[in-house]
Amino acid sequence: MNDASKPRILPNKNAWLIPFVCLLVGGALIGISTNLAKYAGEIGLTPLAFLFWSITGATIILLLVAIIRKELPPLNTRSFEYYFVAALVSVAGSNLLLFSAIPHVGAGFVALIISLPPLLTYLGALTLRMERFNIIRAFGVAAALTGAGVLAARKFAAPDASVFWILIALCGPVLLAIGNIYRTLRWPDKASPSALAPGMLIAAALLLLGFSVLPNFSITVPLGEWLPLGLIIIQAGVFAAQFLLLFVLQKTGGPVLLSLLGSVGAVVGVPVAIFLQGESPPAGLFLGASLIALGVALVTWGGVKMTAQKD
Repeated sequence: MNDASKPRILPNKNAWLIPFVCLLVGGALIGISTNLAKYAGEIGLTPLAFLFWSITGATIILLLVAIIRKELPPLNTRSFEYYFVAALVSVAGSNLLLFSAIPHVGAGFVALIISLPPLLTYLGALTLRMERFNIIRAFGVAAALTGAGVLAARKFAAPDASVFWILIALCGPVLLAIGNIYRTLRWPDKASPSALAPGMLIAAALLLLGFSVLPNFSITVPLGEWLPLGLIIIQAGVFAAQFLLLFVLQKTGGPVLLSLLGSVGAVVGVPVAIFLQGESPPAGLFLGASLIALGVALVTWGGVKMTAQKD
């Protein structure tokens, strides 16, 4: 693994601050995004149409940022592979599964299960020797996973549970965990986060456009109504900020801290679903959310201690 693919350890004592802020803000945007996806379904936008046009808008925003910063996406065989594989597992595939499941299982549940990738990411990082074992971080990941597991188990036990859509939704976190590992392992040499993010989103938009040729998949948007277009513009801004922060966190915090974006997203997304969208609180919410919050704190603290030991 080359130096560019390794998480960067910043030299000052406040090295933890940048990844921690990226974790909190990026996670909050994920929680907001799941609720916007539910609202999109309620106003007649299909999951594919909402995702495709939002990703396309985010791509334009991030390309403008890259042009202003003179950090255009690299164009070579290695980077093209990176864009399309990362786009499939981290954006197009995972989000299409999650957005499609939201009308059937609720935005609150989807916001909760995107906190599941930490264990898979941590085990993969340990197996591939991308991460040194740290007992504090291990306990943190276990706590976050346990909290999400409590909530998922309660969802399965509900009398009106849709097992098929629950399983579809659970495939999303698996793809996200794979993406966390892949993006770190295959980070193109000397490429900056602001250069890679638009490249990945361009690839994601092309993949989603490919899905639109399948039966019952449409990217049509009602052009005569301002609400669907306005919602797409808002989601495009959310996606642009979310994926830019994702790449910054990937570079400064590593794949395990990155995987906790979903945990933060759950803490933000569930209250929004309950208080603004009128969903019933998931069973076991207090215990599950408390364990998830504890997990984020422990993994962050473990990362701070590891950074301090290397200074």
